Amino acid sequence: MSRIGKKAIELPAGVTASVSGQSIEVKGPKGVRNFKATDDVTLTVEENKVSVEPRGKSKRARQQWGMSRTMIANLVTGVTVGFKKELEIQGVGYRATMQGNTLKLNLGLSHDVEVVAPEGVTITAPKQTIIFVEGIDDQAVGQTAADIRAWRKPEPYKGKGIRYKGEFVFRKEGKKK
Repeated sequence: MSRIGKKAIELPAGVTASVSGQSIEVKGPKGVRNFKATDDVTLTVEENKVSVEPRGKSKRARQQWGMSRTMIANLVTGVTVGFKKELEIQGVGYRATMQGNTLKLNLGLSHDVEVVAPEGVTITAPKQTIIFVEGIDDQAVGQTAADIRAWRKPEPYKGKGIRYKGEFVFRKEGKKK
């Protein structure tokens, strides 16, 4: 039995959900998101709660039960609070600046890297060494942050590069004489 799937999803004030077949649409103050569940689960909306039930006792139905519940909970979180990833830049001469909706990164390469914010995601750089990636879609926010980080991952000797806030970088000892 899925422990996560058993819990009903509470809809906060100002959030509405509507089910049509296997798709659910959640509207909130930050926007509208939708999700299409597989045929292995049943979606129901009662008052201010959304519940997910498996159809049958197959392994796939139980897997989809917990996954669908988590996806719908992410929709509700996205339209109410939103998602945010923070990135830090460490290294001499490494910096980030915003030009419109384009993030310009100076990472010690022979050229400046330009990252255009995808639709539904906003990128801000309040300081030259801090980048915020925000939006209502958890997957898009995480993927954008990962794409930015991939340009210069933190290296293990000096720790230079782009890292998530609070990320631990395993440090290696350098050469000895």
